[in-house]
Parts: sequence; C-alpha cells; structure tokens
Amino acid sequence: MSSTIKRHSGVSRRSFMAGAAAACAGTCLSSNTRSARASELKPDIPPEDYRIQNGRIRQSVYGWCFNPMPAEELIEACHRMGIPSMDVGRNHYPMLKRLGMKLTMGGGHGFKKGPFSRDNHEYCIEKLRAGIDGAVECECAQVITFTGMREEGIADEQGAKNCVDCWKAVIGYAEEKGVNLCLEILNTRDDTHPMKGHPGYFGDDVDLCIDLIKRVDSPRMKLLFDVYHVQVMNGDVIRRIRQYKDYIGHYHVAGVPGRAELDDTQEVNYPAVMRAILETGYTGLVSQEFIPTWPDKLAALRHAVRVCDV
Repeated sequence: MSSTIKRHSGVSRRSFMAGAAAACAGTCLSSNTRSARASELKPDIPPEDYRIQNGRIRQSVYGWCFNPMPAEELIEACHRMGIPSMDVGRNHYPMLKRLGMKLTMGGGHGFKKGPFSRDNHEYCIEKLRAGIDGAVECECAQVITFTGMREEGIADEQGAKNCVDCWKAVIGYAEEKGVNLCLEILNTRDDTHPMKGHPGYFGDDVDLCIDLIKRVDSPRMKLLFDVYHVQVMNGDVIRRIRQYKDYIGHYHVAGVPGRAELDDTQEVNYPAVMRAILETGYTGLVSQEFIPTWPDKLAALRHAVRVCDV
C-alpha cells in the first residue's frame, strides 16, 4: 500500500515538475512574443537632425496642432527638416520669407458661420475677399472656405444653393487675383473633441463637396481633400483621389481614428496614399494636421513627415 502511494506520488511529482517547466516555458515564450510585438509596434523615430530625403511630396505643417509650442520654434524645426511651407498666421510671414519658406493657406470665415445660411453671406464674402488680399500680400496661392453648419428651417438643397451663390459672388475676385478658394470637407461623426469632428457641418460628404464645386464652375474653386475627414465619412480614399484629382487643390493628413500620429495604431496606409497622390500629377502641398499625443511632439512630427516622404 505504501509503495503504491509512493509510486503514485513520484509520478505526480514528475508530472507536476514537467507541467511547471512547460508553464514556465510558455510564460517566457508569451512574454518574449509580447515584447517582440511591442518592439514591432514601437515607431522608428527619425533623429533630431532628420531632413526630408525625397521631397516629391511637398509638405506643410499646421501650427495650431502643436500648441502651446511657440510658432517660431515650430517654424525653425520645420525649416531644419526641409519643409517648404507652413500653415501659420499671416503675422509669421516675414519669418517664413526670411527662411525661404511659404505660407500655405490664407484664412477665410471659419467653419461654423458659413454660407449655408444667406444671413452669413455678407460676412463670408467680406472675410473671403480679405483672405484673398492677404494671400496675395503673402504670396500664398489659396484661401480656405467652408459650407458652415446646417440651420433649422433651411433644407439641404436650399443650403447648397446658398453656398454656391455666395462663392459665385467672390470667385471672380479670386480669379482676378490668381488665388484658389479651397472648400474643406469635415466629418460629422466624431464628437469627442472640438477639432476631431464637427457635428452639424453641412459639407461632410466628399461627393457633395465636389458637386458644389462643379456648380460654382471656376478653375479657382477647389476641394481641400482632408484624408482624415474623408476616411471617417466616406472611405475609399485612393479611388476618390484618382476620381477627383482635377478638383483637388490641397491635402490634409492625420491618423484615423483619433486624428493623432501617422503610426501603426491607425488605419490609413499613408505611404500608399502619398504614392497615389503623386500618380495623379499633383504638385501642390500636403499639410500635416494631426494632433500629437506623444510626449515629444517634434519627434511625432519627424515621424509623420518621413512617413509621407515617399
């Protein structure tokens, strides 16, 4: 009896030791696998002296995304990277000019108070004309415009007509001055942050925006193709870039979802998108407009710039 117990106990101890060894090996393997995966997901951040190598995509950077970093510090960093243009206030134009850089986009009337309502037309026209004058003064090729928000009591077709009528009232001035008006599509789905989505915005569909542009019927009326917003609302980004290439005057880029870095946590294959843009013959600017989440914002910018430098 005792020998049986001892024999069973021995088998039990051997089984236990074998199981423990296997569990340990499994734990080590799992830990190593997790570490390997974490290493794979960790972005390869360019060094501080990184400079654009290819330059086929002419990049720009939006200043507001990097607040509270002083604009002067951001401009200097972008200049070191070889970025040719910046989306910053007109008051920084002298610094840009001194560094051999350009101002990317002139300001218009903002995305909330737009031409969807005729009550806003006088205001929008005044702001767009002033934006065109400022663009000429700063040797800038384009001014941004928006549809504005939907308003109760205004049907979509009436709002669309209102937008077209407002832009037609100012497009002749844009043509005279050689400046493009760029209509930006914005998404209405993301309500987590005031600059990640814009619930209530009328121009939230890229096909609608193209229709409005066609109705204005001017070579100076263009689409601001924001890849982030188009992906959120419509998807099929590369096909749409090819389809609407003749109407696109500018691009914005940011990670999807969340409008953060252009890293492996987001869903857009930006190198492929950049190559598609180049294939259309586009020679304009592509603006980095992501909101950094990394502790080192300039490291995030260097990473995004290199991702797009195809």
